[in-house]
Amino acid sequence: MTEDSRPASRSGLERLLGDRPGSLAIKLLLISLFVGFVMTALGFSAADLAYGVVQMVRDTIKDGGAVFQQLGAYVLTGAAIVVPVWLILRLLQRR
Repeated sequence: MTEDSRPASRSGLERLLGDRPGSLAIKLLLISLFVGFVMTALGFSAADLAYGVVQMVRDTIKDGGAVFQQLGAYVLTGAAIVVPVWLILRLLQRR
C-alpha cells in the first residue's frame, strides 16, 4: 500500500460531525427546506411546535403537582391511623 492510496486523516471536527462542515451544512439546509415545505403543506409551523412543547411541559408540571398533592393526602390519611396505633403499642411495650 502506497502513501497515495491511504485515505486522508480526518480532522477532529470532521470526526465529530461525520462529514466535512461545508458538505454537512448543505445537506442539512436541503433536508430542512424539504421538511419545512412538508410541514407547511400539512399546516404546521415552528411556532406551533414550540407552543406544543411549552404546553406539554406546563401540563406535566401541573399534573405532577397534583400527583404529589394526592400522595400527601394518602400519607396524612394513613398517618391519622398509623401514628396513634404505633404510639399506643410503643407505650404498652414499656410496661
